[in-house]
Amino acid sequence: MKLYRKRSERRPWEENESEGAVPWLFVLPSLLAVTVLVLLPFIDVVRRSFFSAMSGQFVGFKNYLTVFQNDAFRLAAGNTAKFVAVCIPLLLVFSLLLALLVNAFREKRGVFKTSFLIPMAIPVASIVLLWKVVFHENGLFNIFLGWLGAAPVDWLDSELTFAVLVFSYLWKNTGYDMILWLSGITAISPALYESAQIDGAGALQRFFRITLPGLMPTLFTITVLSLLNSFKVFREAYLIGGNYPNTSIYMLQHLFNNWFADLDVDKMCAGAVLMALVVFLLIMLLQRFWGREAQNE
Repeated sequence: MKLYRKRSERRPWEENESEGAVPWLFVLPSLLAVTVLVLLPFIDVVRRSFFSAMSGQFVGFKNYLTVFQNDAFRLAAGNTAKFVAVCIPLLLVFSLLLALLVNAFREKRGVFKTSFLIPMAIPVASIVLLWKVVFHENGLFNIFLGWLGAAPVDWLDSELTFAVLVFSYLWKNTGYDMILWLSGITAISPALYESAQIDGAGALQRFFRITLPGLMPTLFTITVLSLLNSFKVFREAYLIGGNYPNTSIYMLQHLFNNWFADLDVDKMCAGAVLMALVVFLLIMLLQRFWGREAQNE
């Protein structure tokens, strides 16, 4: 009895099954890690959000109602929504303009890529120290304003602190998004630009008729990644203002950190589920919108 058959003797469906299983073997360790470290703990968080942490009794949506009635949650949720609504459009526009500018200097593209990625390599603690030197009440920026005859401003403990946080986010993430835009731009066939130029299309026409439609898949990826990265700004806000910073930058991450320190497991689990649900719905809406755009094209 032959236990081994040559490749030429195998049936076509047997080859397809063996080749189809190979990618899953590479993905399996990552899937197992995500399941054990992310999915299963999140399922437990969902379960805990319907129970009392002290008595273990089922309380239904009581924890969710408590979260919605919490003033700190409403403040943090409003600030987080405001931060996302301001930062994401600015980041997309600035990074795209920067990518177009860098793409025009093809010979120096590698130097520009490395330069604009440096902010991601700098530790957050060092960035915060830099901002304190620049934006402190006695910092460099106020010294410059004093030379112009303007009054000093407390950038790190006023309503303007929100602007500092937005600037910090843009400064750190613009280079990363620029690289993603460049990858999308280089994927567009140069023949399209040559044909459009021969037909007399100007720079703006080539951008809106060729570049922008060709970057739609890249735009979806960048938007989702930027949305997820916007929830990581807690480190900068925490190091600038501590557990209870100025109300303008009191984010959901501050709230969850304080609830964790106070062992408010009920509210923390309910808030985490609500936050995950909102992010999931936003991503689904974006995917549906891009799906419609692709069908229209």
